[in-house]
Amino acid sequence: MDDDAGHALDDPLRTKGTSFTHEERRELGILGLLPHAVTTLDEQVRRSWGEVRRQATDLDRYIYLRALQDRNERLFYAVLAADVPTALPLVYTPTVAEGCRRFSEIWRRPRGLYLSWPDREHLVEALRNRRQREVDVIVVTDGQRILGIGDQGVGGMGIPVGKLSLYTLIGGIDPARTLPVLLDVGTDNPTLLDDPFYLGWRHHRIDDDAYREFVDAFVAAVQSELPEVLLQWEDFATPHAHPILERYRDRLLTFNDDIQGTAAVALGALRGATEVAGVPLRDQQVVMLGAGSAGIGVMEMVRQEMVDEGLSPEEARARCWVVDVRGLLTTDRDDLSDAQRAFAHDPADVAGWGVAGLPGLDDVVAHVTAGVLVGLSTAQGAFTEDIVRTMAGRVDRPIVFPLSNPTENAEARPADLGEWTGGRALIATGSPFPPLHRDEGDDIPVAQCNNVYIFPAVGLAVTAARATRVTDGMMRAAAGALGDASPALTDPRAPLLPRWSDVREVADDIALAVARRAVAEGVAPAASDEELRDAVRRTRWEPSYRDGGTP
Repeated sequence: MDDDAGHALDDPLRTKGTSFTHEERRELGILGLLPHAVTTLDEQVRRSWGEVRRQATDLDRYIYLRALQDRNERLFYAVLAADVPTALPLVYTPTVAEGCRRFSEIWRRPRGLYLSWPDREHLVEALRNRRQREVDVIVVTDGQRILGIGDQGVGGMGIPVGKLSLYTLIGGIDPARTLPVLLDVGTDNPTLLDDPFYLGWRHHRIDDDAYREFVDAFVAAVQSELPEVLLQWEDFATPHAHPILERYRDRLLTFNDDIQGTAAVALGALRGATEVAGVPLRDQQVVMLGAGSAGIGVMEMVRQEMVDEGLSPEEARARCWVVDVRGLLTTDRDDLSDAQRAFAHDPADVAGWGVAGLPGLDDVVAHVTAGVLVGLSTAQGAFTEDIVRTMAGRVDRPIVFPLSNPTENAEARPADLGEWTGGRALIATGSPFPPLHRDEGDDIPVAQCNNVYIFPAVGLAVTAARATRVTDGMMRAAAGALGDASPALTDPRAPLLPRWSDVREVADDIALAVARRAVAEGVAPAASDEELRDAVRRTRWEPSYRDGGTP
């Protein structure tokens, strides 16, 4: 067997496994190295799903699918595409959280780049060691704020790997042109520091100037080696997320999915919900529980949308109420970041409420006619029955989005929200939940505000349109296209967001809207709608085998 034959069998992007024909096996010098039967891709997919279902737990299914990806990427994506609704929670939220927790235990083979602080003088060298020569998308994390489970150190690599799988599955980005990156700057998780099998740099996290210099060095290395790549920041802690985004957003093609992606998918769901409720967003009072990077990102996009709908920036800000663990954000607080302070209310706004100290969520809902309640706090059960019933007593169709991940961190369960509002609530969640039961008719699926509706389409759009920046306008265009695709607009029993089985088709429409906005804002070359549609179609990679086993 020559080297090319070994490559044909062992390269996960080239192999077809038992789908190599007998002619191909002889041509490649691999005759006799595979069982006699030649199977189709569809047969391999069915066999693989049988293996998935035979696994004992979702974590076992996650491990099996990741091993399949390492072995045969085209088959892996064909398996996912065959049953997107079942596959998504297995390869990403919520199962990926457990995969990150147990990363050092279940690690099998390298994927992506691990850039550690002790190797800070050699980042360009490490980047040049990547297996992928041409890269369209990088997803990078430092593992500090993974989903709702906190600091996972090197285990955070599960997030970039999972995200890029969805870039390919939903957005059609060629997996050979994606690169997951973990910035290993230590961990403050005592469990990991005491774990003898922990695979990361066993050290407390660096911070302040040292951290900024390391991130700057990483960005400089990327700009040097891959100047046109889309760089997505993922699961960075609040003190770092906004500063990093602001430092680089005007210098390279980049965005933060926790800030902008979460905001876009939430706004997309809100666009559909406010249409169903019959009250435009500009006329709503919006309450957010959670003042981290995701919560503030959502409120900033909500504010911008209110302005687009005709309010002044001051009028829009006055309709936005943000509550953190201490209480309402107010201008007399000395613990707020600049991004948080943009949503702080004057204490005079609440002086007549008769509340001692900072108003809490229950106080805000009791004194403000809130039509929209959103949670990104990771505070399980924070949307209590009293709070929800108070809200439902003031508006006809309360819009309630408990968006915290994973499932056990949700601010409320959809079934409870339905009961407390007499079935009037318009609901979207951050994690998957069972459908809402209706005695009088069919059960109603619960929309999941998963960023997978947004970021793969953004990746497809900027790659197809050759954009040089990701703007707020492009993200709002994505939200608008997603809102226009809301099934609830035509069927009151339907969820606020498209079904998972339709998400790949919807991604093309969102990508076109984003690409169109990129051209309009001058951050992509001029192109007609038809040219953009053609570019999106040409860019989309599909998991199929080709003659001879070539990519």
